Amino acid sequence: MEKLPLSFYRQSNVVELAKSLIGKYFFTYIDKELCGGMIAETEAYAGITDRASHAWNGRRTARTQTMYLPGGVSYVYFTYGMHHLFNVVTAGKDIPHAILIRGIIPTEGIAVQKKRRNMPSDNKQLANGPAKLCQALGITLQHNGIPLTGNILWIAGDGTNIPQEQITAAPRVGVSYAGDDALLPYRFILKHTEYFPAKIKS
Repeated sequence: MEKLPLSFYRQSNVVELAKSLIGKYFFTYIDKELCGGMIAETEAYAGITDRASHAWNGRRTARTQTMYLPGGVSYVYFTYGMHHLFNVVTAGKDIPHAILIRGIIPTEGIAVQKKRRNMPSDNKQLANGPAKLCQALGITLQHNGIPLTGNILWIAGDGTNIPQEQITAAPRVGVSYAGDDALLPYRFILKHTEYFPAKIKS
């Protein structure tokens, strides 16, 4: 399995990239523990033109500055005073596109993920949401702005491409404030998996 190169992340079409990440594998090596799994749910955020994006209308803050870096780094933020969320920064410098990784199917370091999540038995609930994913993989704010081609956070492929008919497109979650942009089909979910049954509509 090979790490995705920087050229993958620096493509301009964030929506197509979000879809192409379905079936790739996201790994972390944190606290000397290797954990990860297959990406099964993503959401695209199209920078300054997308009202659901943190960078809409060119907004630059201490938090969003990471989004303006060249693609291929992590964007981790803290929300509701309790959850970390992990995003992939894409496109070129000063084009603040990002992809939220909403869920994985755990394949590596499952015992560690269970311990971090305090879940002794049910693999299906380990990382099937963006906050759960960060907790299971050990991701916190200290992992913001990290290159995704290194040995702490990375995404890899095994040469397999998921057929389009096995991916569902749907509106994003929790962005009702974005008006018409909240209805955009920028959320992608792997079909036919018991890990995300309630989220998939045929």
